[in-house]
Amino acid sequence: MLIEAKKVSRIYGSGENRVTALQEVSLEIKPGDFLSIMGPSGSGKSTLLHLLSGLDRPTAGSLLYDGQDIYGLSDKELSAFRRRRIGFIFQQFHLLPVLTAQENILMPLLLDGRKGTEGSSTSYFEQLTEMLGLGDRLNHLPCELSGGQQQRVAIARALIAGPEVIFADEPTGNLDSRSGGEVMRMLEEIHQKFQKTLVVITHDSRIAERAKRQFVIEDGRLA
Repeated sequence: MLIEAKKVSRIYGSGENRVTALQEVSLEIKPGDFLSIMGPSGSGKSTLLHLLSGLDRPTAGSLLYDGQDIYGLSDKELSAFRRRRIGFIFQQFHLLPVLTAQENILMPLLLDGRKGTEGSSTSYFEQLTEMLGLGDRLNHLPCELSGGQQQRVAIARALIAGPEVIFADEPTGNLDSRSGGEVMRMLEEIHQKFQKTLVVITHDSRIAERAKRQFVIEDGRLA
């Protein structure tokens, strides 16, 4: 899936309260790409991720997925598009505390009214959770898991619906260096094994340098 952002801008507020978070950013992401976008806090990197992934709408510019401008979709259509074609991994794990790890992972399929994806749902689920080292933790609640294990559950949840592209916003930000390294190793393995496009937003140069293509954002401009 080819993703093309063309002069995308995002402005919040008006008058004296006007803040330009993103200024005419253009970016092409090819199928199977692995790129990082690095920048300090407040640089606009999370705003860019939200626009690239359809979580927010721009003030100006267009975003094409295989030639289709997804900003032209209705809110309902865009929500369905995100559920089926885009996976999200955030710094905050956003797991539902009353559900087990397995139930959290399968939640996107239930919300979309689907029972399976990528062939046999059972074999794919088992393959995914085994790769992420979650086989013996599936019946545990989030409070019974370590930070690294919770992030791995969040990764499995992002992948279970078979998305073509994965956006990760500071995926190691809440983890110690060891757990963060393990999470990045797993993301790289998933990128290679399942041929997923991977976009990682980070402020850590060590994480950014692991990508095949690296960008820096500062004051809302991409370099």
